Amino acid sequence: MAEDLLHKHFTPYEPKAGEDYMSAKQLAHFRKILETLKKELSEDIDRTVHTMQDEATVFADPNDRASQETDMAIELRNRDRERKLIKKIDETLARIDGDDYGYCDKCGVEIGIKRLEARPTATLCIDCKTLEELKEKQMAK
Repeated sequence: MAEDLLHKHFTPYEPKAGEDYMSAKQLAHFRKILETLKKELSEDIDRTVHTMQDEATVFADPNDRASQETDMAIELRNRDRERKLIKKIDETLARIDGDDYGYCDKCGVEIGIKRLEARPTATLCIDCKTLEELKEKQMAK
């Protein structure tokens, strides 16, 4: 869902020839993406709360009641995921402010504009992320 919001509103950033990585323009581009995404997620959470309050109907039929409770549980789980994403967005905005944005936490190389546009909250380059996922997969066995 967050990815749908992301690709609806923004055109990909095209760096100019010789432009430094994570220039002021690039940082402004990513800040705008993150702030817009955060705003839309917050609005979705608020809308869900109001909808759940409005639809809090007590059904006489146990099947209808169970169906409503399941729907609400799914909605709450989705909103919890979105709250976690908002926290990640806040952390990412702090990285932009601290001039740490766009560089891998593990190896320090550039994450890359295309990867950051696909996942603006990324903190690892594709190589470190792949390695991390392989380690997780091996630990799960």
